[in-house]
Amino acid sequence: MSSSEDDIPLARANGRANAAPTSAKPITNASSTGTNGDADAGISIRFGPVQDQDVDMVEADADADARGISKRKSRASIDQKKSYAEPESSDDDDQPLSKRRRTSVKHEDPETDDDVPLALNGRKLPKASETAIGDESDSDAPIERRLSAQKKSIEQKAKKDAPAARKPAAPKKETKPAAKKQSNGVKKEASNDKPTLKKVKAETTSPISKNDKVNTKAESEDVEDKEGEEEEYRWWEDPTKGDGTKKWTTLEHNGVVFPPEYEVLPQSVKMKYDGVPVTLQPEAEEVAGFFGSMLNSTHNVENPIFQKNFFMDFKEIIKKTGGAKDSQGNKIDIKEFSKCDFKPIFEYYDAQRNEKKNLPPAEKKRLKAEKDEQEAPYQYCIWDGRKQKVGNFRVEPPSLFRGRGEHPKTGHVKTRVQPEQITINIGKQAQVPPPPPGHNWKEVKHDQEGTWLAMWQENINGNYKYVMLAANSDVKGQSDYKKFEKARELKKYIDKIRKDYQKNLKNDLMVERQKATAVYLIDQFALRAGNEKGEDEAETVGCCSLKYENISLKPPNTVVFDFLGKDSIRFYDEVKVDPQVFKNLKIFKKAPKKEGDEVFDRLTTSALNKHLQNYMPGLTAKVFRTYNASYTMSNLLKDIKASGTIPEKVKTYNDANRKVAILCNHKRTVTAGHASQMEKMSERIKGLRYQKWRLKQQMLDLDPALKKKKGAAFFEIDEDLDMEWVKEHQAFLIEEQTQKIKKKFEKDNEKRVADGEKAMPASDLNERLKAVKDMEAKFKKENKTGKVEAEGRGPSVERIEASIAKLDQRVETMSIQAQDKEDNKEVALGTSKINYIDPRLTVVFSKKFNVPIEKFFSKSLREKFEWAIKSVDENWEF
Repeated sequence: MSSSEDDIPLARANGRANAAPTSAKPITNASSTGTNGDADAGISIRFGPVQDQDVDMVEADADADARGISKRKSRASIDQKKSYAEPESSDDDDQPLSKRRRTSVKHEDPETDDDVPLALNGRKLPKASETAIGDESDSDAPIERRLSAQKKSIEQKAKKDAPAARKPAAPKKETKPAAKKQSNGVKKEASNDKPTLKKVKAETTSPISKNDKVNTKAESEDVEDKEGEEEEYRWWEDPTKGDGTKKWTTLEHNGVVFPPEYEVLPQSVKMKYDGVPVTLQPEAEEVAGFFGSMLNSTHNVENPIFQKNFFMDFKEIIKKTGGAKDSQGNKIDIKEFSKCDFKPIFEYYDAQRNEKKNLPPAEKKRLKAEKDEQEAPYQYCIWDGRKQKVGNFRVEPPSLFRGRGEHPKTGHVKTRVQPEQITINIGKQAQVPPPPPGHNWKEVKHDQEGTWLAMWQENINGNYKYVMLAANSDVKGQSDYKKFEKARELKKYIDKIRKDYQKNLKNDLMVERQKATAVYLIDQFALRAGNEKGEDEAETVGCCSLKYENISLKPPNTVVFDFLGKDSIRFYDEVKVDPQVFKNLKIFKKAPKKEGDEVFDRLTTSALNKHLQNYMPGLTAKVFRTYNASYTMSNLLKDIKASGTIPEKVKTYNDANRKVAILCNHKRTVTAGHASQMEKMSERIKGLRYQKWRLKQQMLDLDPALKKKKGAAFFEIDEDLDMEWVKEHQAFLIEEQTQKIKKKFEKDNEKRVADGEKAMPASDLNERLKAVKDMEAKFKKENKTGKVEAEGRGPSVERIEASIAKLDQRVETMSIQAQDKEDNKEVALGTSKINYIDPRLTVVFSKKFNVPIEKFFSKSLREKFEWAIKSVDENWEF
């Protein structure tokens, strides 16, 4: 459809025969699901036909992101003549565009690093009746259908809440100021102390003094009177912080840490080509080592695309460095990947890994201390006079690009980043950190609108990598805080937005109808807005860039989405939609459109975001995901009556989190290790039940009359604990005890040597291992006689019964955890909890039901969400 048809009514533009029928019932605005009495509209029936390929697991999840030590997600390539501040949505004219006119945008927001890809290779929980807990696992109906009424109820409540939320808050009564005034980080005039960074030489580093530490907590009331000491900075209580675009006034830091230079392999370690050892130049040998060292990562090295891309780059580097030779100096022409043998390289690196792994604890500790000392100057910067932790200060080492999902560039060589590629961002008055000897920085900037310290462009996708502050820094915390506050603001306008898009689903103008349909899909099914990619990029799409083939329509109102979403993860969803939405999608796909054509050919992400900003400043499509998750969780928590043990309360929270993840479409593929993990948990539970049986037999050994008193059934072994399993478990217990004794012996010897004492002889270890032999003999006797003798000092029936009660509690706790894990196998709870559910809601649950916050947030996440933990009580509402 040409752009000249922009303002032509939809019926005319598509032909009278395809105009929306005049007899269609009007869509009411009573519910944001927008159904004409269809109870299933807006409900997803996921996890069906899709069979994803295994996806490489990421080494570090959101917790590692929170620590700031994992690889950052790349940012968009941007014009270096412009500011390096985080780019906003462009102000493209809100007009129809053909796919030829759409610009390619390569942008991933490092503030919302979510949807960690997980591998698929799971199977159901092994049969164990003790783990079948709760009603949900017993129902054959998809949980989405069972949640449909709850979803509609929550959306109806949002409609009622919005008008009240729009009313200005009543003025607060003046209260008498507390005796102890919060300084909010402002320094006392009497103090002349200022945090400083120790300057680093190019070759050597010196650790930052512990005295430079900021955010010192008062250990006693009179600490406040000490000169030169700064109080805890509660930036979330400072309403003026973060106004405007200027992010800092003064900035000092020590630059970045480069990876070590490549160390050539020993002469005896060479890759082979057609059975012949090959000599390569160091640059080519390093690339061969990239592949050889990861032969155990079969998902990558057996991937044909990975092999093809690697071998193409490998041959190019061999050619550039002078070729490959045999031991006699004759040239070898490396043409076929199948003739390359990287096993000698793998065996060398694997031996090195094992050697490092088996180092004594004291040596590991020493090496870590040395590394920490060398990197100490880079771990902090001085931002507006305040010491802040830096996140990813290490430059990424060269390697093979893995990517996520089905990335077309997987296997290509990530080249070594040189100082000449790196731009430093620092204050004008600060001393610029020196580059390594013989090198120069690409550029030194003083961009006060940017929150980055250094940046460079990587060679795979041409994206920029940024060195940012750590997740627990004030700046990053403020970013999270603003994100969730913006989602809270949306609750004031959500009723009007939903009312308008329901109305515009029948708009005469094609562009308006496409906008309304897109907002409906983004709001109801948590689709990302999406941007079209370039030809050499992964074919990932979102709502605005959906292609003809990504949508299948099943009358009367079922839509099947099938496309590669963010991180090249396949998105498959079969959903029931509003009948008018179904009709619109049918019109948008009408001939002459065919495969490769865009469904929303009159819409771009920037145009959609510009439209949304008419309702609320700063509103973009991605805010809907945060709002829907947080508002849903907020309403679920109001109805929760958590009771019982801590594990039971945690499961109650996870159940609510899971509902949010399902309703907001935060799903994942089943991890490759899920089945084995569930099997291990099942085995542990069976092991506890076996212990219970042994204790019961010991009760009979002490008092045979108990069999008649308690009944024979009480003392029978569980059906699934047959003799074959019992013997396997006994062998496991024997081996486990053996390893414990050996490790304890080695640890004791290390301590003695460290203290200058003589190490214990091997005879001492043999003496300790006698206990294992006694255990083995005891098991053999029990298996033969069917009787278990009472153990321990002064055994009694009462003590054994107390032990059984403790085991029952452990079985119950572990069963709850097992069921929780099984329920979560296809739901990304971490994605919802960390990126989309306001962390203050988790804090409210923790405080309201007396559950330690450690049960929900790891140490790194507690640092990341310190502002949330300290800023609300149990009565706070989203």
